[in-house]
Amino acid sequence: MTFVTSPSAPVSPPRRSCLSVPAINRRALDKTHGLDCDLVIFDLEDSVSPDKKAEARDNLRRFFRETPLAARETVIRINGADSQFRRQDVELVLELEPDAVLLPKVEDPGEIRQMAEALANAPESLRVWAMMETPLGVLNAAAIAATAREAGGRLDCLVIGLNDLRKATGVPPQPGRVYLVPWMMQVVLAARAHGLDVIDSVFNDFRDADGFVAECAQGGAMGFDGKMLIHPAQIEAANESFGPAPEAIAEAEAIVAAFRQPNTADLNVINLNGRMVERLHLEEAERLLARLHLIESRKTSA
Repeated sequence: MTFVTSPSAPVSPPRRSCLSVPAINRRALDKTHGLDCDLVIFDLEDSVSPDKKAEARDNLRRFFRETPLAARETVIRINGADSQFRRQDVELVLELEPDAVLLPKVEDPGEIRQMAEALANAPESLRVWAMMETPLGVLNAAAIAATAREAGGRLDCLVIGLNDLRKATGVPPQPGRVYLVPWMMQVVLAARAHGLDVIDSVFNDFRDADGFVAECAQGGAMGFDGKMLIHPAQIEAANESFGPAPEAIAEAEAIVAAFRQPNTADLNVINLNGRMVERLHLEEAERLLARLHLIESRKTSA
């Protein structure tokens, strides 16, 4: 039996599989309804050529109005702060009210504050996500993440973008991402310090299933909540890699059950099968089971 718990800290929606879909591709937009990804990032930036930006915005306007996505988060990635398309993108976000707006190449906290001001009259549920994909952005990750705790702060998630980071630093693509790991962990640490989720970068070769699984396992071990995807073929592996493992679920249920016993309800530390378990482990178990409940609920509602 799976316990439904109420952890002390809020649990964000599952973000194991974050599928990026070009807003210019109407066929790809329509296909999102039948996919098992946790959320969809509708991209107006890199995947849309300058002469197609207006058409891509119209596609999203039609999609949100006529065939809105059910039971999954919706995120719109807009063009950069220095882009001529930024103002119209923001107007579209205010009109469509997705769950979040994703800002590319964020490099300083001021960009997050400016977007929060632009969204001042939008529902509080409309959050801001930030892509960490430049050297300066990674160096300023802690200051950027800290805006989440400011009054009116809307920052909810950091997404690391390694393609641009590799280009800017000259680090070549390599299995294991060995020279990128220190920078990736810096972003994870910044996110966790300020209560944010953090998403791993895309894996470019969607035909390399083994390589993708290995990179998902690495991302999960590094503490990422999920992975940004470029193809539906990557969804199942991401969900499995970043979802609660069966053995972790069983352990969490055992911890919750143990602390619910009358003789342990007031204890801070208990003996569970020869292992000392503290209340901090109970909190972790409750959060894992609450996350599992959200995952199961999404599948039921989709």
